[in-house]
Amino acid sequence: MTAGWLQQRFGLAGRTALVTGPRTGIGRAAALALAEAGADLVLWGGSGSLEEVASEVRELGREATCVLTDLAQLDAVRSCAAALIAEREIDILVNNAGIIRRGPAADTSWEGWRAVLGVNLDAVFLLCQALGGPMLQRGSGKIINLASLLSFQGGVGVPSYAASKHAIAGLTRALANEWAPAGVNVNAVAPGYVATDNTAALHQDAAREAAIRERIPAGRWAEPDDLAGAIVFLASPAADYVHGHVLTVDGGWMAR
Repeated sequence: MTAGWLQQRFGLAGRTALVTGPRTGIGRAAALALAEAGADLVLWGGSGSLEEVASEVRELGREATCVLTDLAQLDAVRSCAAALIAEREIDILVNNAGIIRRGPAADTSWEGWRAVLGVNLDAVFLLCQALGGPMLQRGSGKIINLASLLSFQGGVGVPSYAASKHAIAGLTRALANEWAPAGVNVNAVAPGYVATDNTAALHQDAAREAAIRERIPAGRWAEPDDLAGAIVFLASPAADYVHGHVLTVDGGWMAR
């Protein structure tokens, strides 16, 4: 092992990473960790200001470009992605953004079902396709999709979310099968229960929160920073031989 091996294998200097949903939660933690590892950032949000996280990226000495395009508007996603790749190379894509709708399957509206599948699956596929094309031509690139424990389980009262996350695991493996020979790594991270806006309803239910926590071998919910290391690893040269893997970061939930 030569001097500087660790930085060479885990460092991201000279690379540009696009992260969707970077304003809060896992997306924010991922963006800042990637920047600290040396990557410049394209921060893709659907609404609200991204300037706070962009400023934090710049404080780490990296460039930050902000893009506001609603992932529910698929034509706009196509146009925005095409404009981005015409201007610059994107070496790393982190498909983090997602939405959830809670309620019994029997009461789920078609509009609600399609809203979740549109953001959590359709937009992810479009971004993989748009940014993956140039990666295939260059012979390198990293795509990290956000899966979930509900990529393996059915959950309760979240049928559209569970379906979308099962699909993300399948899409990740399908793309890896096609793109690994060309040097493009497609993997996913499956978070356990993380304290974010998406899980606020569970946190506010004291009995449900306690039941979940007691089921986690680590004895606590995750914080967004707990996911950042896995994302940086999968984005780095250290993961060059990792293809089609869904990495659970769940405090031991799936092992129990």
